[in-house]
Amino acid sequence: MKLRTIVDEAVRSLRATVSTTVAATLTVLIGMFVLGLSIAFGTWLLSWSDHLKQELVVKAFFKPDATAVQVADVKAKLVADQRVKHVAYTSAKQALAELRKQQPVIAGIGFTSNPLGPSLTAYPKHGEDTAAIAATLSPRPPGLDAVRYGRKTANAVLRFARAIEITFVVAVVVLLIAAILMIGNTIRLSIFARRREIEVMKLVGATNWFVRGPFMVEGFLCGLMGSIAAIVLLVISKLVVVPKLDFINVPGVQALDFGLVTFLILIAGLMLGAAGSGLTVHRFLRV
Repeated sequence: MKLRTIVDEAVRSLRATVSTTVAATLTVLIGMFVLGLSIAFGTWLLSWSDHLKQELVVKAFFKPDATAVQVADVKAKLVADQRVKHVAYTSAKQALAELRKQQPVIAGIGFTSNPLGPSLTAYPKHGEDTAAIAATLSPRPPGLDAVRYGRKTANAVLRFARAIEITFVVAVVVLLIAAILMIGNTIRLSIFARRREIEVMKLVGATNWFVRGPFMVEGFLCGLMGSIAAIVLLVISKLVVVPKLDFINVPGVQALDFGLVTFLILIAGLMLGAAGSGLTVHRFLRV
């Protein structure tokens, strides 16, 4: 049977059940629009959480009388750790200059000797490794005074990032399931409305593909129309709303490319239509 005939049958069925078709399409529209927002905002939050993770570092502070050999030994140990991206060295003189900038109260104090020692800053490849990297310096090697990595801050950042990831995944899954169920319900109502017609088609020798085909195409069309409408709303939101959101202008933090988001929305809508119609046809259309 020609594809054009199947598409014509699907369009005729959609017109015959306008109310349920509109309901399914609107459900896909809302679901895909919220999904698009979730992807855009969710990927921005993930990028922001990764940005926060990059701020997590391990600092090794040495005693003022620590020798160059002792500092070199600790640096070599950190550099050899595969979890460390790179290690930065801060001399005692640089440390005192930075302290005076941060604390203007002591800027005018003349020290007879530098009370600070040199330090090393280890930048981990992944923020989750800060605690493990700090643990490699325990017990403290000779000359090392303290090791700090902001344990409370690091744990708070990592918990927040994990919560963002879980919330993003749950929201996407719930939206997809809701859209599949709504499209499936539309196809089921269409099958019920055309049950006599289906019986007649089977009696005159219609193939299973001829009977199933229009319902599958209906699901695709609902998914396609809802996705396109959602993309239009996303484009409008991007042009009108996003420029007014100043808080998202964080250097180094960005959401997924908008073109890719729209492509994902279109593919998701088509897949939802196929899934909703396919599952319903298989369950309620025993041909």
